[in-house]
Amino acid sequence: MSDTAGVGYDWVSFTTDYGRADGFAAVCEGVVARTAPHARVLHISHEIPRQDVRSGAALLAGSVPYLPRAVHLAVVDPGVGTSRRPIAIVSPEGVLIGPDNGLLPPAAEVLGGAIAAYEITEFHLEPVSATFHGRDVFAPAAAQVATGVTPNELGPAVDLETLVRLPEPVTHTEPGRVTTEVLGSDTFGNVRLAAKDLVADPGTVVHAQVGDRSLEAVVGRTFADARWGDAVVLLDSAGQVAIAVNGGSAAEILLPRPGDRAVLLLAAAPAPPASA
Repeated sequence: MSDTAGVGYDWVSFTTDYGRADGFAAVCEGVVARTAPHARVLHISHEIPRQDVRSGAALLAGSVPYLPRAVHLAVVDPGVGTSRRPIAIVSPEGVLIGPDNGLLPPAAEVLGGAIAAYEITEFHLEPVSATFHGRDVFAPAAAQVATGVTPNELGPAVDLETLVRLPEPVTHTEPGRVTTEVLGSDTFGNVRLAAKDLVADPGTVVHAQVGDRSLEAVVGRTFADARWGDAVVLLDSAGQVAIAVNGGSAAEILLPRPGDRAVLLLAAAPAPPASA
């Protein structure tokens, strides 16, 4: 699609750190429904750790490739009410709407790359709250694009080079050692790391340390490659290295926070038994 094509969308995906205890997510969904009643809202998550833009960006980028073409509404916005820009990023497979704080570009990349971006200055609800742009700025813009409003009608063009991008996580691999960062953890207690490869054979013993806490694990392909209650280091469904406990929670042991330094010390894989 071109950067100004008014195609409309049947789906609006929705990702926030709002939680479900309050009505914030429902209010935004209602704003979308009032303007674009045909559009179905697909909730990715509203349980992003509060104000954790990096975790939100990772979850969004890992989810959107498996969704239908959509307007992707995402709000993790510790800078709400400040000079940070509200933006829409156009990609070949959808339009992403949210704050210009690094949340959206990783998802735009996996959807084919950013074609254009616009600052959202039109279609606001009035008055605009200084603390709830999800309701007053982002949801109305998402709804308008879903109805066929062209992204360039949302406001002035933004130079793609000026979009805020999060610093790339640092991973350093050397023989017997991987130093990387924690990206986050999921509801099963699996701790997701920035590293994408261990360069280690299955069965290799790993000493995994996050901050001042550690556990012993083995390299595996799936959770059951460790005994029940033991830890395993594997590649997760998003292709990231993860620390898990078979039947338990690695997060409860390691107490990880996004951005924490993680070190994996790799021992030699056990030798196969000698033949008789």
